[in-house]
Amino acid sequence: MEMDTPPTLELATVVEALIFAAQDGIRTNEIVKAIQSAIAGAQKEESENASEAEYMASIGDVTEETVTQAIQTLSDRYEEQGHAFVLLERADGWRVFTNPSFSVWVRELFPGKKPSRLSPPALETLAIIAYRQPITKAGVEAVRGVSVDGVLQTLLDRNILRIAGRADLPGRPLLYETTDLFLEHFGIKSIDELPNAAELRAVKLPQPESEAPEAEGAEQPELLPEGAEEPESATADDSKDDDSEDDDSEDDDSEDDDSKDDDSKDDDSEDDDSEDDDSEDDDSEDGDSEDGDKD
Repeated sequence: MEMDTPPTLELATVVEALIFAAQDGIRTNEIVKAIQSAIAGAQKEESENASEAEYMASIGDVTEETVTQAIQTLSDRYEEQGHAFVLLERADGWRVFTNPSFSVWVRELFPGKKPSRLSPPALETLAIIAYRQPITKAGVEAVRGVSVDGVLQTLLDRNILRIAGRADLPGRPLLYETTDLFLEHFGIKSIDELPNAAELRAVKLPQPESEAPEAEGAEQPELLPEGAEEPESATADDSKDDDSEDDDSEDDDSEDDDSKDDDSKDDDSEDDDSEDDDSEDDDSEDGDSEDGDKD
């Protein structure tokens, strides 16, 4: 063979080369596709270099299961031999990382850089968004009870959060979600790996007034048979009863007024009788006076 090849071809070695050469990480299915493509290309050129095609085919069946096993073999080998690097799977695939135990030496290569830390309010806001994403700013504020404008802007500037779109709500508010940098920063490959993810997602959170349902818990109207007339509502009956009571009250008031009028008339009649009596007495006195004059 013209190229330098190891005496035996091991799948783990090929996988290691692909992961090391990938700039931004490589997923398991991409590793499988790359190896199968290389073998297929060598078989097409079998007439020119039959030994190379035979050598590459000796790697055996390449599937996602066998590639995963090869990666595990590499990880065990690195740990046993005390290598300064490890293989870790992140959101963008498998990548080679420096072993954390060597961080004290590696940090000296970057004296101007210090680990960026998030404030407690930023961590609280980030946790709410991470577990309930995508979520609006009003939804986060309903949970925290304070404004999160400044905190959101900080997380957006650090590329830990991004705008996921707009909610189908009045005003079309923005939706926020985490980025791949968030996953890499916390050492997970998906949101499902967050602690107690399933339980915390099921917890009912307080809703802002702008996102609360208009008639939550309202009774649904009964479905009537086809052709049946809808009965009068209780509200209408109550209204009628109220009107009837008002009419009765007006009648009572009218009777009271009539009674007062009758009493007033009686009083007037008594006054008239009294005046008549006084007039008769005056006449009688006048008569007696005349008789006295005659005598």
